[in-house]
Amino acid sequence: MKQTVVLYPSAGVGHVVPMAELAKVFLSHGYDVTMVIVPPPFKSPALGASQAERIAAANPSVSFHVLPPIPAPDFAGSAKHPFLLMLQMQRQYNHELESFLRSIPRKRLHSLVIDMFCADAIDVAAKLGVPAYTFVPSGASPLAVLTQLPAVLGSRKTGLKELGDTPLDFLGVPPMPASHLVAEMLVHPEDELCRTMASIFKRGMDTRGVLVNTFESLESRAVQALRDPLCVPGKVLPPIYCVGPLVGNGARDGEKTESHECLAWLDAQPEHSVVFLCFGSMGTFSEEQLEEIAIGLDKSGQRFLWVVRVPSNIDDPKRLLEKQCEPDLDALLPEGFLERTKDRGLVVKSWAPQVDVLNHPSTGAFVTHCGWNSTMEGVMAGVPMLCWPLYAEQKMNKVFMTEDMGVGVEMQGYTAGFIKAEEVEAKVRQVMESKQGRELKTRVAARKKEAEAALEEGGSSRAAFVQFLLDVENLGEQPAE
Repeated sequence: MKQTVVLYPSAGVGHVVPMAELAKVFLSHGYDVTMVIVPPPFKSPALGASQAERIAAANPSVSFHVLPPIPAPDFAGSAKHPFLLMLQMQRQYNHELESFLRSIPRKRLHSLVIDMFCADAIDVAAKLGVPAYTFVPSGASPLAVLTQLPAVLGSRKTGLKELGDTPLDFLGVPPMPASHLVAEMLVHPEDELCRTMASIFKRGMDTRGVLVNTFESLESRAVQALRDPLCVPGKVLPPIYCVGPLVGNGARDGEKTESHECLAWLDAQPEHSVVFLCFGSMGTFSEEQLEEIAIGLDKSGQRFLWVVRVPSNIDDPKRLLEKQCEPDLDALLPEGFLERTKDRGLVVKSWAPQVDVLNHPSTGAFVTHCGWNSTMEGVMAGVPMLCWPLYAEQKMNKVFMTEDMGVGVEMQGYTAGFIKAEEVEAKVRQVMESKQGRELKTRVAARKKEAEAALEEGGSSRAAFVQFLLDVENLGEQPAE
């Protein structure tokens, strides 16, 4: 009889997608997999409601169990940050999660793998005697920083925001400007949002082990730091298993993307000639910034494929509540831009099949918000990246991508929240035409080979996953604590 692994992602496209890829790894090792989904409190592309439905349809071998809905917090009327309300809601689902886990015979229940933001589910696993593991959809480098950050905050009486760009030293990563940390951690240490985030990062390291969406050679310094007793003085961190990159195959996963107009357009372009601009599930810009991007692309003379969304305030957490409309490209972009560039550019509304685009022979560079899924997809496709971080841990990722991994170049101006047309033009030209661009392509191509090797039989990520399975098996042979 097969054992069952239960995966418990938090809301958000960037969390659900890589956990679905993790499910496939379990399936390939002969396990049944059930992904437990908390019903989203409102329809939002950023929260991945429609994405979860697409993933379920594309992965019939994975069971998807949606927990019975309970009354959601008042997101629209509450003065609290939506992130705090999401955590509160996730906590309230513990009872429903427990009921579901009890429905599976204990001998069949292999483990509970929780997203890093579902740390409260650790209590449920402990109550039932089920081994719990944390899944980190981001990399080892941001994890190393976030694991050490609570101690830094605990040693301060004021917030980190006042430090500005002062570099902070963390084990295993390059010096990190204070301003590049997760924004919610820059407020006063006694602020509820900051305290809650610190608590989440602490608790996430209280499971039996941590599965990370990376491969060891990409972030070896950070991985070693997480295994170093000095990482968090006085605390023994759980084992770290680098099991990535967990990247989908796009249309080959069953999504109906073959007919998307952009893929047919790419087929008609020369090899490695197109700059792809896409900024994640929540990446939006002001009308002024969209105009600067358009001018820069126009002047660069390069071919481009650009995904444009309706402008919204990226710093407003309640933008998640907004219903997303299709953008009016004629109104948003400079007059005549679409007509002038029609022979070498394509602008698509709201969404494109990113994995397919990155792996298309015509794609030569990727302007990205530095979300971890996008970073891994860029590495796996061997496409050089232009780094334009927007929110969450993306500014940290920019540092790792440009300084440690060597897979990207910085778009200057992101720290001020506005990148000028001249910078867009210069950096696009640099990556596509210059010697530095060719060197960058060579480095990314080498990283692609490393990633492929990690996933092969005997590779580091395959070996790490097998070790994880052995460690879970050995737990069953130990006397109960």
